[in-house]
Amino acid sequence: MNEQPTYFSRNRPISLEHHWLPFTPNRDFRTDPRLIARAEGMYYYTPDDRPVLDMSGALWCSHLGHGRKEIGQAIAEQFPVLDYAPSFGFGHTISFELADRLSAILPDGLGHILFTNSGSESCDTAIKVAYAYHHARGQSGRKKIIGRQKGYHGVGFGGLSAGGITANRTAFGSWLPADHLRHTHLPEKNAFTRGLPEHGVELAEELAELIAFHDASTVAAVVVEPVIGAGGVYLPPKGYLKRLREICDQTGVLLILDEVITGFGRLGSPFASQEFDVKPDITTMAKGLTAATVPMGAVAVADFVHDEIMARGPEGGVELLHGYTYSAHPLACAASIACLDVYERENLLTRASGPVGDALGDALFNLRDLPEVVDIRHYGFIGAVEFRPGEKPGKRGQAIFKACWKEGLMVRALGDIIAVSPPLVIEQDHVGEFAEKFRRAVETTLA
Repeated sequence: MNEQPTYFSRNRPISLEHHWLPFTPNRDFRTDPRLIARAEGMYYYTPDDRPVLDMSGALWCSHLGHGRKEIGQAIAEQFPVLDYAPSFGFGHTISFELADRLSAILPDGLGHILFTNSGSESCDTAIKVAYAYHHARGQSGRKKIIGRQKGYHGVGFGGLSAGGITANRTAFGSWLPADHLRHTHLPEKNAFTRGLPEHGVELAEELAELIAFHDASTVAAVVVEPVIGAGGVYLPPKGYLKRLREICDQTGVLLILDEVITGFGRLGSPFASQEFDVKPDITTMAKGLTAATVPMGAVAVADFVHDEIMARGPEGGVELLHGYTYSAHPLACAASIACLDVYERENLLTRASGPVGDALGDALFNLRDLPEVVDIRHYGFIGAVEFRPGEKPGKRGQAIFKACWKEGLMVRALGDIIAVSPPLVIEQDHVGEFAEKFRRAVETTLA
């Protein structure tokens, strides 16, 4: 019988039995674990100090790479000043400073910020704000949410209901009244398209049909990712998001853009709504808000939505009965402000639209000759290589994912799709290293 190797944390022996990993095949992981001991810059390091190039930005979130001393210093300096303060009935100055900073880079008119602790909480918060807005206007019957197939909006019951990844809610159900637009992936027309697909804007018309079917007086909001992320990295067809905006305006339905992945420079503008010139009523964010150094999320709300809720609140009473114990945690606020300083100083929020973003696109499309590749998608600092499913859907993608790890490359497997979303600080040398290691991993797997 083969003995399992002994693993250590800070020179202390550890077991792999007690931590139940999320979104992970735990039984498989324990037989062949992928353990990380430290990180610096663009690299993670295993316990035996083997470097692993982070081409996934961890979970689409490590925008500044790893170990940025400015962020650590900001957190350390904040701790002895104010480690925590309640946000129910009280405020602290740093949260107002952060809200000011965010409002300066958000689209005009999204001037009111609610703080959360994750993207999942941000989505649930956005839905509750939409409900509160319609309630304030005397339209409490508007409870229906319209999401999109393949969409991902976190793991709260609101996000699960709006989300369009069936497997994520099979065991849990859908607890909000929801319907879903078809996804916009049209491989027969748009395969191997660089940038936004030419075909598919007509799919937006389904929103008008769904709203009419349910009756607009029952529909609260449409919730979509500008770019579908965890569902497979699907870019919106040209004009698609603008058409959704027009239909929402015509029917009094709020448009919620989930920018948890696309926010903070992923596509070449601070937010995808700016990149694609479409203005939401509510925007969710997380990940790049603190570059994943401290858990934090936020929801930006249009002025007219905020003002309606405030105006209808009871005199001297709470206008929105919602919040979290750790909303606007001082350490998270300090981390976020430090991140915004780095984004501004290094011009990172627009860097994906420059030469390194183009180089990533070139590298991805140069992989087209690999075996079983059926599509490649790319925009800015996000991309995907899709493989033809093998004998069992997802098995081929998982094998490539594991081979990449052995080559010293961290990517994300989404079924048989391999997604990349590197930190915004990626350089052209890293792009070349990725292409070489990825090609080797695929050729080894599919030999």
